[in-house]
Amino acid sequence: MADICTDPGKRSWPELVGIKGEVAVEIIVQENPKVGATIVKEGMMVTMDFRCDRVRVWVDKYGIVKDVPHIG
Repeated sequence: MADICTDPGKRSWPELVGIKGEVAVEIIVQENPKVGATIVKEGMMVTMDFRCDRVRVWVDKYGIVKDVPHIG
């Protein structure tokens, strides 16, 4: 994944807040094939490192996106 930070493509998806996490992951990967998107459930621990090839999709206990997914 060379130089994706200099040309990361689409960086955030505010329009996905409120939809099912699985659907959001599909949309993110379709709109920016340079990143991998994963669902993170409320209360899960994650690393705090920044990665240009990662989008975390934070969902509530019902699996609904609760925060704007973005590269990081």
